[in-house]
Amino acid sequence: MRQELLFEIGTEEIPAGYIAPALANMHAIMATKLNELDLSFKDITTVATPRRLTICVSELASRQEDRREEVLGPPKKAAFAGDKPTKAAEGFAKSRGVSVDQLQIASTDKGEYIMVVVEKKGEETINLLPDLLNAIIKEMPFPKSMRWGAGRTSFARPIQWLLAIYNDQIVPCQANDVTSDKLTYGHRFMSPSAIEITDFTSYLHALRQAKVLADPSERREAANKEITRAAATTVGKILPDEELLDTVTNLVESPFAICGSFDEKFLELPREALITSMREHQKYFAVVNDKGDLLPYFVAVNNTETKDPIVAKAGHQRVLRARLEDALFFFHEDKNKKMVDRIDDLSGVIFQSGLGTMLEKTERIEKLAGTLANKLAPELTVNCQKAARLAKADLLTAMVNEFPSLQGVMGRVYALQEGENPEVAAAITEHYLPIRAGGELPVSVTGALVSLADRIDTIAGCFGIGKLPTGTTDPYGLRRLTLGLLYTISDKGFNLSLSAMTDEALNLYQDKITEDVATAKQNIMEFIKGRYVNDRIAGGIPIETVEAVTSTGFDDVAECNLKISALTTISKEPAFPILAGSFKRVRNIIKEHQDTKVAEELLTEGAEKRLFAALQQAEKDTTPLLANRNYLSAMAVILQMKEPVDNFFDDVMVMAEDDKVKNNRLALLTAISKLFLKIGDFSKMTHAGS
Repeated sequence: MRQELLFEIGTEEIPAGYIAPALANMHAIMATKLNELDLSFKDITTVATPRRLTICVSELASRQEDRREEVLGPPKKAAFAGDKPTKAAEGFAKSRGVSVDQLQIASTDKGEYIMVVVEKKGEETINLLPDLLNAIIKEMPFPKSMRWGAGRTSFARPIQWLLAIYNDQIVPCQANDVTSDKLTYGHRFMSPSAIEITDFTSYLHALRQAKVLADPSERREAANKEITRAAATTVGKILPDEELLDTVTNLVESPFAICGSFDEKFLELPREALITSMREHQKYFAVVNDKGDLLPYFVAVNNTETKDPIVAKAGHQRVLRARLEDALFFFHEDKNKKMVDRIDDLSGVIFQSGLGTMLEKTERIEKLAGTLANKLAPELTVNCQKAARLAKADLLTAMVNEFPSLQGVMGRVYALQEGENPEVAAAITEHYLPIRAGGELPVSVTGALVSLADRIDTIAGCFGIGKLPTGTTDPYGLRRLTLGLLYTISDKGFNLSLSAMTDEALNLYQDKITEDVATAKQNIMEFIKGRYVNDRIAGGIPIETVEAVTSTGFDDVAECNLKISALTTISKEPAFPILAGSFKRVRNIIKEHQDTKVAEELLTEGAEKRLFAALQQAEKDTTPLLANRNYLSAMAVILQMKEPVDNFFDDVMVMAEDDKVKNNRLALLTAISKLFLKIGDFSKMTHAGS
């Protein structure tokens, strides 16, 4: 018989950003513990509001299956002296709660051992659930947890009630002085009464009747309809903001939107500054016209239905006006000092402990950006250096001090107002991109080069003083910075030596580096390679394909991308798995052999002569292709060597008695190996196409 488990943790309002991760963790913990208990189930569903985290397990087995376990003990020869049991046998029997007479003999690959068969009767699920639910409460991780009252339980916010039912029975569990029952509670203000629940379906329905939309997806859809409706009362429409919509969804239990307005004078603020002023502190949506221009309106989402819309609107407008007045004041104040005049003041801002000031960082990324530009886009060198010089200056503006997320944005705005080159101004914003994995990348080459310089400077500095990410901890965001570096290089197709770039970055730190420079560089290269490999695999590239390329060298990301693409395509050819298998055989035979000089006069067998001729032709044909990084065409040429390689192994004994002949054949195979390795070690892809 299968049943339904419903568990709700009712709390004070949980921060919006905690809710989605909490549900994911709740789901994972529940699934893990049910599997550990050998309790089968069909589905796990989670829902939440700011005041509740809820999980439902459908078709949960009513009891564990009975189990039969065979437990091996010591070897038979140690357990019995003739027919008489030894102390080893007696001790093993006692530890398993059986008599010596119940011991059996089991034959294994390693010989005969004594064994005991233990029959374990499955436990009723209702008896296992209390410990499971109490464990979920204790093990739920949050960015910050708190304790309350005299209890020892910690949670995101104080727990107010616990709903725990299985097959319409209360599952006993407790958090401080709160014990479980069948009750949940409706909307704090509009329907606060207790509601008795029987199952998950009635739970969702009852809460809906009590002004609570417990399902986040349903609540998000309702919030979207509300803000769209409210914006339609003006001449505009909502500026789409999926992230803000996610936030307000988890700030309310039922969404009620209201549209307000503000003085048109605030439209003087830069677009990003005006939007940020509304969304960051107030969680208000901006309103735009059909052209996307901002209008002097906003939409707020309330958690309660408004009895007097005029009063509610006036309250929102009053709060927002104060914010916008501050922003406008800061904006005007900032214009009293030019960006270039703020640069020297960066000497008073610490970049990282042990790595100097933001002025020193600015000077380093200016040099790095210039070096990168000289190699990749010489015509942009001046722009890159100027953008790098100005990149951090807006950190000292009042607007960025008030709204840190506007760093880079305000730098671009102020640079344009001061008559700066538009590409330089754009690069000030773009050098922070991408902000997160999958985020927007720099559009301009100038912005991309300054972004690379900034990122490799931070990575080199942190590794240079031993500040490496460990396990799940990454306080300096080096994983994110590295992925951004890789994405930017790939997006622009820059042919860039990571090794040379790392050398330059480490050299610019001079005596600030406390680690051995060679070790620091090696750690950086391994770290970047690790991020690259993991990202490509996560993107759907088979691990053997990625390793085939990166195992032969990792320095130029764009080159690695091209090789992986070529191998991915060519591996679908029917002949490729056979060639990969033959190459694996080649690698195993040559081992440490390095000589590639083949003496043609020592080639006596027809198969080895044909293989040598095929190698010479392949080298001739692939040389221009490899020089132009046309790896797919080069692989097509190499694939033609399948037949002569196979014939060689069928007809020729490599390890001939004559050392000269043997070494000559090894040299031939080594030359083939080195040709193949110019694209990748596809002996690692012996399962490709299978």
